[in-house]
Amino acid sequence: MALVDKPAGPSSFAVVAQIRRLTGARTGHAGTLDPFATGLLLLLSGRATKLTPRLVGLDKRYLTEIDLTCRTATGDLEGEVVERHAPPDAAELEARLEGLRGEIELPIPAASAVKIGGERAYKLARRGVEVEMPVRRSLVHSLDVVAYAGETVTLDVRVSSGTYIRSLAIELGGHCTSLRRTEVGPFSVDDAATPERFAAEQLLPEAAVLERVEAARATGT
Repeated sequence: MALVDKPAGPSSFAVVAQIRRLTGARTGHAGTLDPFATGLLLLLSGRATKLTPRLVGLDKRYLTEIDLTCRTATGDLEGEVVERHAPPDAAELEARLEGLRGEIELPIPAASAVKIGGERAYKLARRGVEVEMPVRRSLVHSLDVVAYAGETVTLDVRVSSGTYIRSLAIELGGHCTSLRRTEVGPFSVDDAATPERFAAEQLLPEAAVLERVEAARATGT
C-alpha cells in the first residue's frame, strides 16, 4: 500500500494513475479527496487491492480553514456565493461547534459524487438542477479550534468515514477555503510522499497494513 500526500489541483484518480504507471500494477484507492484538497491518500497496489473493504471504514482526520463570512453552493471556494453575513463571535462559534460534535446527520453537498436518480449530484448541480440532497449520519469524534482570526477559523477534525467536511463548513455558516487530510485510521500524512517523490520501495507490505489496522481497532483509535 502507498501512502501518498496529494497536492491541490489534480483529482485523486489522476494520482492513482500516476502511481499505477510507477508500479506497473493494478492500483485502487481507499477513499478520494476533492481536487482542491490535499493530504493523505491510501492507494492499494496489486494484490493489496483486496484490502479495500478493511480500510474504507476507517476514521479520518482533517485540518481545514473555513471562511465564516459567507456560504457557497458547494461548501468550498469553487462554488458560487449564496449568502453573506457577519461572522460569529467566539462564544457563538463555540455554540455552533458544540452542536456538531458527536453523532449527527448532515446533508450531503450538492457538489458530490453521490448518485441522485442514477446521475452524479455534481453533474446535476453544474446544470443548475436543484434536488433535495439526502442526509448522512456521521460521528464527529473531535472538532477543535486551532485558530480563529474573526472571519476564518482553522479546525482540527476527526470524523467517521464518509463525513463531508464541506457539510460541516456549511452548517457553521461558511465554506472551506482549504482542506487537508492528515490521518486515515492509524496512517499519517507525516509518513507519506508526494506523487513525484514516491518510489516503489515505499510500498507497505500487506501484512504490515493489516497489523496496524487491527491494532488501531483494538485500541479504538
